[in-house]
Amino acid sequence: MVRLPYTTALTTLFSYGLLFVFGQLRDFFRKLLGWIRKPKDQLKGYAPICLGLEDFYVRRLYLRIQDCFGRPIASAPDSWFDVVERYSNDNNKTLQRSEKTSRCLNLGSYNYLGFAAADEYCTPRVIQSLKEYSASTCSTRVEGGTTKLHVELEELVARFVGKEAAILFGMGYVTNSALIPCLIGKGGLIISDSLNHNSIVNGARGSGATVRVFQHNTPSHLEEVLREQIAEGQPRTHRPWKKIIVIVEGIYSMEGELCKLPEIIAVCKKYKAYTYLDEAHSIGAVGKSGRGVCELLGVDPADVDIMMGTFTKSFGSCGGYIAASKEIIQYLKYSCPAHLYATSMSPPAVQQVISAIKVILGEDGSSRGAQKLARIRENSNFFRSELHKMGFEVLGDNDSPVMPIMLYNPAKIPAFSRECLRQNVAVVTVAFPATPLLLARARICISASHTREDLIKALEVISKVGDLIGVKYFPAEPPKHLNQGHNKLE
Repeated sequence: MVRLPYTTALTTLFSYGLLFVFGQLRDFFRKLLGWIRKPKDQLKGYAPICLGLEDFYVRRLYLRIQDCFGRPIASAPDSWFDVVERYSNDNNKTLQRSEKTSRCLNLGSYNYLGFAAADEYCTPRVIQSLKEYSASTCSTRVEGGTTKLHVELEELVARFVGKEAAILFGMGYVTNSALIPCLIGKGGLIISDSLNHNSIVNGARGSGATVRVFQHNTPSHLEEVLREQIAEGQPRTHRPWKKIIVIVEGIYSMEGELCKLPEIIAVCKKYKAYTYLDEAHSIGAVGKSGRGVCELLGVDPADVDIMMGTFTKSFGSCGGYIAASKEIIQYLKYSCPAHLYATSMSPPAVQQVISAIKVILGEDGSSRGAQKLARIRENSNFFRSELHKMGFEVLGDNDSPVMPIMLYNPAKIPAFSRECLRQNVAVVTVAFPATPLLLARARICISASHTREDLIKALEVISKVGDLIGVKYFPAEPPKHLNQGHNKLE
């Protein structure tokens, strides 16, 4: 949990206040000029679609720094990639792509195990599947969109995570947002972590169930909420809840924190609530054999009722899955719109996941999977430790490849991003509405494909930028050479 210092909170609020005041003044003069000089393309009798208070943040804050977001790339998202340079002729309102690219160190992609680039085992098999099945099935799973690859991957995922069965979806976001309404509806209760992903939030809202929130990663507060809601029952009628589902994430994508899964499961068992675990950022990335937070924290997968994950992070592909009992999976195959009406996963994408999991499990006949898992763990812990020593405020836990560096002030968001890019280090900065207004941050994602030299270069650049813009909020340890005491993992 972030504890924002008072001085930092005041200066951040003051900065946003200035932006708000000047933005309102600009809007006032814009409206005044609009009365005098009516735009030619304005349709009479129609309300403006993209103008008003709901659009204020985009127009007056986001557009000023939009060059820090959505940067196009021109290569595979490996440890180094090509970033397309952009320019603006209208004060950043629109951005134009140039023909130039910059070779940058990639600290922003979810390429945790390095499978997003060409791989000696995965790539030839993906190419072969493209020749055999084409790029798309052009059909849903219940019509002509199920190949033997889809069936193989569902069986492989179920075996990998330790559940009876699994079902695939073509998009990770939809896996949550379309599936949750199938599991629970009116008369049910969803208790969600306060920092759960937007896909979970939208899925819970769309379900029609009553939604309650507990303090982030706090099992004691979860128990309080459960006890209170069970005692009160449904709104107005006070009837018992039809079912209760507690939804948490394995690694929280904006915090880098591991879920306190053993304690949460103990609470759910006590009050007979189902557990829904989103492992989008943890499956494949943590655990001795890459099986996620259950393996890392010593939790029996049988104690988790529904396990969700995506293939977009550790496996270098796209799509998502749900793993659960055969009864639940069979029910979802008959009722989930994302399975019944959406085009199935592209066969080459399916083959990429199959090959990646086989490498992780060592079924490719090599030890590369174990080496990748050891390297991502070592890289993550080394990088996090060095950032702490430099005085940065870094969120998250050891073993997590996600490392948010707190920036807070809105002026420091573009300053950090642009200065890092100028020194050929590409980072992702995150601000409202993805985070609370005062808690802007840079989110670092570490990969097994990063070498020790890559990480040292990144640390040197980030340290210089941190000194330049003043985001080292803690005293730094006496400087040491970063190679000291750390031998590169072969």
